[in-house]
Amino acid sequence: MNKISSQKMSHVAIIMDGNGRWAEQKKSPRSEGHKKGLDNILPIVQHLIEYKVKYITLFAFSTENNKRPYDEKKHLVKLLDEALNNISEKINEDNINLSFIGDLTNLPKKTISKINQLNKINNNDQSNKLIIAWNYSGRSDIVNALNNIKNKDKITEKKLESHLMTNKIPDPDLIIRTGNQIRLSNFMLWQAAYSELYFSQKLWPDFNKNDLNKALKEFEKRRRNYGSI
Repeated sequence: MNKISSQKMSHVAIIMDGNGRWAEQKKSPRSEGHKKGLDNILPIVQHLIEYKVKYITLFAFSTENNKRPYDEKKHLVKLLDEALNNISEKINEDNINLSFIGDLTNLPKKTISKINQLNKINNNDQSNKLIIAWNYSGRSDIVNALNNIKNKDKITEKKLESHLMTNKIPDPDLIIRTGNQIRLSNFMLWQAAYSELYFSQKLWPDFNKNDLNKALKEFEKRRRNYGSI
Protein backbone atom coordinates (compact mmCIF):
# COMPACT_ATOMS: atom_id res chain seq x y z
CA MET A 1 0.00 0.00 0.00
CA ASN A 2 1.33 3.45 -0.96
CA LYS A 3 0.67 5.34 2.22
CA ILE A 4 -0.15 9.02 1.96
CA SER A 5 1.33 10.65 5.02
CA SER A 6 3.34 13.76 4.13
CA GLN A 7 0.47 16.03 5.13
CA LYS A 8 -1.56 15.41 8.26
CA MET A 9 -5.11 14.29 7.60
CA SER A 10 -7.11 13.32 10.67
CA HIS A 11 -10.66 13.84 9.36
CA VAL A 12 -12.21 13.01 6.00
CA ALA A 13 -15.88 13.76 5.33
CA ILE A 14 -17.81 12.38 2.36
CA ILE A 15 -21.03 13.62 0.80
CA MET A 16 -22.30 10.34 -0.65
CA ASP A 17 -24.27 11.56 -3.65
CA GLY A 18 -25.66 9.74 -6.66
CA ASN A 19 -27.51 6.65 -5.43
CA GLY A 20 -30.78 7.59 -7.11
CA ARG A 21 -29.15 8.55 -10.41
CA TRP A 22 -27.14 5.31 -10.35
CA ALA A 23 -30.39 3.36 -10.11
CA GLU A 24 -32.00 5.39 -12.88
CA GLN A 25 -29.06 4.68 -15.18
CA LYS A 26 -29.51 0.96 -14.46
CA LYS A 27 -33.28 1.30 -15.02
CA SER A 28 -33.74 0.00 -11.48
CA PRO A 29 -35.80 1.31 -8.56
CA ARG A 30 -34.17 4.10 -6.55
CA SER A 31 -34.23 1.75 -3.57
CA GLU A 32 -31.71 -0.46 -5.38
CA GLY A 33 -29.36 2.50 -5.69
CA HIS A 34 -29.59 3.21 -1.97
CA LYS A 35 -28.88 -0.46 -1.18
CA LYS A 36 -25.85 -0.44 -3.49
CA GLY A 37 -24.65 2.79 -1.88
CA LEU A 38 -24.95 1.25 1.58
CA ASP A 39 -22.87 -1.74 0.48
CA ASN A 40 -20.12 0.65 -0.63
CA ILE A 41 -19.67 2.29 2.78
CA LEU A 42 -17.65 -0.35 4.63
CA PRO A 43 -14.92 -0.85 1.97
CA ILE A 44 -14.35 2.93 1.76
CA VAL A 45 -14.31 3.33 5.55
CA GLN A 46 -11.87 0.45 5.98
CA HIS A 47 -9.59 1.92 3.30
CA LEU A 48 -9.53 5.28 5.09
CA ILE A 49 -8.69 3.50 8.35
CA GLU A 50 -5.75 1.84 6.57
CA TYR A 51 -4.50 5.35 5.80
CA LYS A 52 -4.70 6.21 9.51
CA VAL A 53 -7.61 8.63 9.11
CA LYS A 54 -9.08 8.65 12.62
CA TYR A 55 -12.30 10.61 11.96
CA ILE A 56 -14.62 9.73 9.09
CA THR A 57 -17.94 11.52 8.61
CA LEU A 58 -20.51 10.34 6.07
CA PHE A 59 -23.39 12.60 4.99
CA ALA A 60 -26.16 10.03 4.71
CA PHE A 61 -29.40 12.03 4.96
CA SER A 62 -29.88 15.79 4.91
CA THR A 63 -32.69 17.77 6.47
CA GLU A 64 -33.72 18.69 2.92
CA ASN A 65 -34.06 14.99 2.06
CA ASN A 66 -37.25 15.03 4.14
CA LYS A 67 -38.90 16.51 1.04
CA ARG A 68 -38.56 13.14 -0.69
CA PRO A 69 -41.51 10.73 -1.11
CA TYR A 70 -42.63 8.91 2.03
CA ASP A 71 -41.87 5.45 0.61
CA GLU A 72 -38.28 6.40 -0.20
CA LYS A 73 -37.70 7.86 3.27
CA LYS A 74 -39.23 4.74 4.84
CA HIS A 75 -36.89 2.55 2.80
CA LEU A 76 -33.87 4.60 3.88
CA VAL A 77 -34.77 4.14 7.54
CA LYS A 78 -35.18 0.41 6.89
CA LEU A 79 -31.71 0.30 5.33
CA LEU A 80 -30.33 2.18 8.33
CA ASP A 81 -31.85 -0.40 10.67
CA GLU A 82 -30.36 -3.25 8.64
CA ALA A 83 -26.94 -1.59 8.66
CA LEU A 84 -27.05 -1.08 12.43
CA ASN A 85 -28.02 -4.72 12.95
CA ASN A 86 -25.15 -5.96 10.79
CA ILE A 87 -22.37 -3.61 11.85
CA SER A 88 -21.69 -4.66 15.45
CA GLU A 89 -19.13 -7.33 14.58
CA LYS A 90 -17.30 -5.13 12.08
CA ILE A 91 -16.96 -2.13 14.37
CA ASN A 92 -15.42 -4.41 16.96
CA GLU A 93 -12.98 -5.90 14.46
CA ASP A 94 -11.88 -2.50 13.14
CA ASN A 95 -11.97 -0.71 16.51
CA ILE A 96 -14.62 1.72 15.24
CA ASN A 97 -16.73 3.94 17.47
CA LEU A 98 -20.00 4.83 15.74
CA SER A 99 -21.86 8.06 16.46
CA PHE A 100 -24.46 10.27 14.80
CA ILE A 101 -24.95 14.00 14.31
CA GLY A 102 -28.24 15.54 13.24
CA ASP A 103 -31.84 15.51 14.43
CA LEU A 104 -32.70 11.88 15.17
CA THR A 105 -36.04 12.59 16.87
CA ASN A 106 -38.08 11.29 13.93
CA LEU A 107 -36.33 7.91 13.90
CA PRO A 108 -38.13 4.92 15.46
CA LYS A 109 -37.32 4.40 19.15
CA LYS A 110 -35.78 0.98 18.44
CA THR A 111 -33.41 2.59 15.93
CA ILE A 112 -32.33 5.28 18.39
CA SER A 113 -31.83 2.61 21.06
CA LYS A 114 -29.58 0.63 18.72
CA ILE A 115 -27.58 3.76 17.87
CA ASN A 116 -27.05 4.47 21.58
CA GLN A 117 -25.93 0.87 22.18
CA LEU A 118 -23.43 0.96 19.33
CA ASN A 119 -22.07 4.32 20.47
CA LYS A 120 -20.86 2.66 23.68
CA ILE A 121 -18.71 0.18 21.74
CA ASN A 122 -15.04 1.20 21.37
CA ASN A 123 -15.82 4.59 22.90
CA ASN A 124 -12.22 5.45 23.78
CA ASP A 125 -9.48 7.79 22.62
CA GLN A 126 -7.72 5.07 20.59
CA SER A 127 -10.75 4.06 18.52
CA ASN A 128 -11.45 5.07 14.93
CA LYS A 129 -14.41 7.45 14.81
CA LEU A 130 -17.19 6.93 12.25
CA ILE A 131 -19.75 9.73 12.34
CA ILE A 132 -23.00 9.48 10.39
CA ALA A 133 -24.73 12.77 9.56
CA TRP A 134 -28.44 11.88 9.50
CA ASN A 135 -31.18 14.48 9.12
CA TYR A 136 -28.33 16.98 9.39
CA SER A 137 -28.27 20.64 8.34
CA GLY A 138 -25.22 22.87 8.56
CA ARG A 139 -27.38 25.97 8.99
CA SER A 140 -29.47 24.38 11.74
CA ASP A 141 -26.28 23.26 13.48
CA ILE A 142 -25.12 26.89 13.72
CA VAL A 143 -28.55 28.21 14.73
CA ASN A 144 -28.94 25.57 17.46
CA ALA A 145 -25.46 26.36 18.77
CA LEU A 146 -26.32 30.05 19.03
CA ASN A 147 -29.58 29.29 20.81
CA ASN A 148 -27.74 27.11 23.33
CA ILE A 149 -25.11 29.69 24.22
CA LYS A 150 -25.67 31.61 27.42
CA ASN A 151 -24.47 35.22 27.76
CA LYS A 152 -25.09 35.80 24.06
CA ASP A 153 -23.44 39.22 24.24
CA LYS A 154 -20.09 37.44 24.53
CA ILE A 155 -20.25 35.00 21.64
CA THR A 156 -16.86 33.99 20.27
CA GLU A 157 -15.87 31.49 17.60
CA LYS A 158 -14.52 29.17 20.28
CA LYS A 159 -17.73 29.36 22.30
CA LEU A 160 -19.91 28.73 19.25
CA GLU A 161 -17.77 25.77 18.19
CA SER A 162 -18.18 24.24 21.65
CA HIS A 163 -21.95 24.09 21.06
CA LEU A 164 -21.90 22.61 17.56
CA MET A 165 -22.86 18.96 17.08
CA THR A 166 -19.24 18.35 16.06
CA ASN A 167 -17.71 19.94 19.17
CA LYS A 168 -15.65 16.81 19.93
CA ILE A 169 -14.58 16.29 16.32
CA PRO A 170 -11.81 18.19 14.47
CA ASP A 171 -12.86 20.10 11.37
CA PRO A 172 -12.57 18.05 8.17
CA ASP A 173 -9.21 18.25 6.46
CA LEU A 174 -10.81 16.95 3.28
CA ILE A 175 -14.43 16.88 2.10
CA ILE A 176 -15.16 14.57 -0.82
CA ARG A 177 -18.40 14.81 -2.77
CA THR A 178 -19.36 12.15 -5.28
CA GLY A 179 -22.05 12.36 -7.95
CA ASN A 180 -20.63 15.12 -10.21
CA GLN A 181 -22.20 17.93 -8.18
CA ILE A 182 -20.03 20.87 -7.08
CA ARG A 183 -21.56 22.21 -3.88
CA LEU A 184 -21.68 21.46 -0.14
CA SER A 185 -25.48 21.18 0.09
CA ASN A 186 -25.74 22.56 3.63
CA PHE A 187 -23.09 20.19 5.01
CA MET A 188 -20.74 21.35 7.80
CA LEU A 189 -20.87 24.98 6.70
CA TRP A 190 -18.96 26.27 9.72
CA GLN A 191 -16.56 23.34 9.93
CA ALA A 192 -15.67 23.48 6.22
CA ALA A 193 -14.13 26.95 6.44
CA TYR A 194 -10.62 25.63 5.67
CA SER A 195 -11.40 22.13 4.44
CA GLU A 196 -9.93 21.04 1.13
CA LEU A 197 -12.74 20.14 -1.30
CA TYR A 198 -12.65 17.32 -3.84
CA PHE A 199 -15.47 16.61 -6.29
CA SER A 200 -15.73 13.26 -8.09
CA GLN A 201 -17.78 12.58 -11.19
CA LYS A 202 -18.37 9.05 -9.95
CA LEU A 203 -21.78 8.26 -8.48
CA TRP A 204 -21.44 6.99 -4.91
CA PRO A 205 -22.21 3.29 -5.63
CA ASP A 206 -19.38 3.28 -8.22
CA PHE A 207 -16.88 5.24 -6.09
CA ASN A 208 -14.15 2.73 -5.25
CA LYS A 209 -10.76 2.56 -3.54
CA ASN A 210 -8.94 3.80 -6.64
CA ASP A 211 -11.20 6.84 -6.76
CA LEU A 212 -10.56 7.44 -3.08
CA ASN A 213 -6.80 7.20 -3.65
CA LYS A 214 -7.09 9.90 -6.33
CA ALA A 215 -8.80 12.18 -3.81
CA LEU A 216 -6.18 11.50 -1.14
CA LYS A 217 -3.33 12.12 -3.56
CA GLU A 218 -4.96 15.36 -4.71
CA PHE A 219 -5.13 16.43 -1.07
CA GLU A 220 -1.38 15.88 -0.81
CA LYS A 221 -0.81 18.39 -3.62
CA ARG A 222 -2.76 21.14 -1.87
CA ARG A 223 -0.86 23.82 0.03
CA ARG A 224 -2.75 24.68 3.21
CA ASN A 225 -1.75 28.14 4.42
CA TYR A 226 -4.89 29.01 6.44
CA GLY A 227 -4.62 32.62 5.25
CA SER A 228 -0.89 32.87 5.83
CA ILE A 229 1.92 32.71 3.22
